Amino acid sequence: MANALYPKFKEAILQHTANSSMGGAGATGVYAALVDTGVYTYSAAHEFYSSVVAGQLGTEIEIGTKTFVNGLFDAADVTFAGFVSVNAEALVIFIKNAGANTTWRLVAYFDTGVTGLPVLPNGSPIDVAWNASGIFQL
Repeated sequence: MANALYPKFKEAILQHTANSSMGGAGATGVYAALVDTGVYTYSAAHEFYSSVVAGQLGTEIEIGTKTFVNGLFDAADVTFAGFVSVNAEALVIFIKNAGANTTWRLVAYFDTGVTGLPVLPNGSPIDVAWNASGIFQL
């Protein structure tokens, strides 16, 4: 699978649906999670994080220092706490809210072009560097 924005996220933006803003922080922030593609397979039909959670490796991390310029979304690189597990081959970006993960909107799926992936965790922190030209553009 190549990198993709989830189509349901695009629909939510166009319809200004609840939980589609990427401007929040903390409980309503934008998060990233490492994913084992042997457990989770991207699907254009997936809308919420509950579709991904079985393939999540370690703990999700909030994406900080977000910028939005001319439709380009960018942010600070992220570092995941060290853990030991199977290969982390992909990364999913999603929007959290105060509800259950059945309401956390999926934003993007990356399995190529992200420095630091794939990686076989060995207990050391995992640094993920976004593309120098930004994370994605609408």
